[in-house]
Amino acid sequence: MLDRLARHRFRARFHLRPPERRIAQTRGLPVIRMHALDLLTSRLAPARPPNDGRQTPWGGHPVFRAQHATGTCCRGCLERLHGLPRGHRLTAADLRFVTALITAWVARELRAAAAPGPAGPDHLPGL
Repeated sequence: MLDRLARHRFRARFHLRPPERRIAQTRGLPVIRMHALDLLTSRLAPARPPNDGRQTPWGGHPVFRAQHATGTCCRGCLERLHGLPRGHRLTAADLRFVTALITAWVARELRAAAAPGPAGPDHLPGL
C-alpha cells in the first residue's frame, strides 16, 4: 500500500518536515499511533464529519502530514483510495487499518531521514 501511494503524483510530494520529524522522534511511534487514533476518531470516524475535505491541516503534526500522504485526510480520499465509503461511521477495523497505515508511513519517513546521503527527504539536488 505504501509503495502504491509513493507512486501517486500528489501523495508522493509529502514528507515529514524537520519539526514534524522531531515530534515523531521525540514522542516515538507508540505515541504517534495513539495520536493518530484520537485524531481519526474525532475528525474522520463520524459518518458525516464536520468540514469534511477541510478538516485536516497540511502540517504541524506528523499525523496530519501522514494523512495527506496516505489519502486518509478526508472521507472523500478514504473512499477513493481505500474503499471506505462515505456516509457510514468508520468501524473499529477501519480505524485500525487507517491508524496502522499512518503509523507505517511515519516509520518509513523516519527511516528515510536516518539514511545516510542523498536518500533522505531533505536532500535537494543541485544545492
